[in-house]
Amino acid sequence: MLDGVSMDQLRTFIAAADEGSFSAAGRRLRRAQSVVSQTLANLEGQIDVQLFDRSGRYPKLTEEGTALLAQARSVVHGMDGFKATARTISEGLEPELSVVVDVMYPMDSLTVAVGLFRAAFPHTPLRLYVEALGAVAQPVLQRGCRIGIMGSMPLVPEELDAEKLLDVPMVTVTASSHPLAAQKRVIASRELEQHVQLVLTDRTSLTSGKTFGVFTSSIWRLADLGAKHAFLRAGFGWGHMPLAMVRSDIESGLLTRLQLEAFQPTTPPIAMFAVYRKDLPPGPAGRWFLEHLKDTAPAGDSPK
Repeated sequence: MLDGVSMDQLRTFIAAADEGSFSAAGRRLRRAQSVVSQTLANLEGQIDVQLFDRSGRYPKLTEEGTALLAQARSVVHGMDGFKATARTISEGLEPELSVVVDVMYPMDSLTVAVGLFRAAFPHTPLRLYVEALGAVAQPVLQRGCRIGIMGSMPLVPEELDAEKLLDVPMVTVTASSHPLAAQKRVIASRELEQHVQLVLTDRTSLTSGKTFGVFTSSIWRLADLGAKHAFLRAGFGWGHMPLAMVRSDIESGLLTRLQLEAFQPTTPPIAMFAVYRKDLPPGPAGRWFLEHLKDTAPAGDSPK
């Protein structure tokens, strides 16, 4: 009976353990709760081990189930890697490469890598999209893009693998005419409540209920980084920006750098990762592009 254990059963087991209920696992796997429940019952019968205690409102992993969960993950991950490698070998060079890039990624670095790619792969179309937050991860999850360059949403979905590319130096700024610009000291979080914070909006539901670097309930959500930059220059609020994008404004005195109590000694950088589906890793052209993104990453740039 043990030889009859399937990958589908193991994936269902993992989903139920991760989600905390059979109904939630069903939603994740796009199956009815009854199918999930029956699949797990069959698995338990085949291995002669009770994986879940069903006596409470929600199923809980038994001690035996906890011990087997790590093994199940290892088996599934190994099979995903096997299939991904086989697919990459059989596909050969991608007919095109589609990449979605976080709006916070340094465009100078991206431009250099794109130029090198065009020279190395003149017959492979490169399709680039620039997005923010969950809108970077979503097309990768939905297979619309092969690779994502993600940073403004720091939580990498479980279905994706991630490779570190670089850190983007960030600063917190406002217009020199804004009341906060007069504060030549560290600003307490409670003081920020009196002023509008400008933040990027997520066009997807992937970050629903989550906020990153938000310190006030008075928020203006903007669709793109260019609009946020323009609103900061106009004195409509304060916000976090890539240093490279606002450096000239700071040097000219149009924008002023703020020191926040929560961000000492400096505004933390944004870590940028290349992400792709575990079952659909980059092919030869995609792998080449990622390696050259790493090679063209700008040298460390301090926001001080």
